[in-house]
Amino acid sequence: MQAINIAVDGPSGAGKSTLARRLAAKLGYIYVDTGAMYRAIAYHTLRCHAEDEAAVMELLPVIHVTLKYSDGVQRVLLNGEDVSEVIRTPEVSMAASRVSAIPAVREHLLGMQRQLAAEQSVVMDGRDIGTVVLPDAQVKIFLTASAEKRAERRFLELEQKQPGVQTYEEVLADVIRRDKQDTEREIAPLRQAEDAVLVDTTNADLDQSEEMMLAVCREKLGI
Repeated sequence: MQAINIAVDGPSGAGKSTLARRLAAKLGYIYVDTGAMYRAIAYHTLRCHAEDEAAVMELLPVIHVTLKYSDGVQRVLLNGEDVSEVIRTPEVSMAASRVSAIPAVREHLLGMQRQLAAEQSVVMDGRDIGTVVLPDAQVKIFLTASAEKRAERRFLELEQKQPGVQTYEEVLADVIRRDKQDTEREIAPLRQAEDAVLVDTTNADLDQSEEMMLAVCREKLGI
C-alpha cells in the first residue's frame, strides 16, 4: 500500500506542530516535526558555541538526530539525549532559523525526512516540505495566521511555561524577524507551493483550525 504524505508548511508560530500532530492522530499517520530536527542541531551548535557556518558544518558529522515515539508522543533525541523540552526556547528558535539556511544542514536532514515519508504515511510539517522535501506529497497545506495573532499565541504559550521571560512586544518582534529570515534565505525559502491549499487560522480556534485541515485532506484524498 502506497504511503500517504501530507505536507504542512507555514511561518513561525502558525501552530503547525500542534495542528499537524492532531491531524496525524486523527488520520492514524505518523507525525514528523522537521522543525524539531533543526532545533536539535541549533541547540547543539549553541552548546558548542559554533557561531558561523564553517563551525556548524564541522559539527555535523557528530550530530545524530532521531525521533522516537513513546505512547504516541514524539520525543527528539540528540545523540541519544532527550532534548524535547530544551529546544523550545526563543534563543533556540532564532538559532534554528539561522542553521536551517545552511545548505549542508538541510542536506544532513533531507535524506532522513524523505526516508520516513517513503516507509509510512506521515504528516510532516516545516518550512519547505511541500516545495523541497516532499514535492510529490498527495496533500499540501500552507498554514498561516497574522503576525499579531501568531505572536499572541506564542506569548500565551511562553507565559504558561516561563512567566515573564518575554513581553508580547518582544515576541511579536521575534515573529517578524523570523518571518524575514525564513522568507529571504537563499536556500529553500519559506513560500507556498503552487499546489498547496492556504489555511488561514487568524480567526479560528484550535478545533476549528483542525477541522479546516481535515476538510482539505478529505477533499484531496477522497476519505
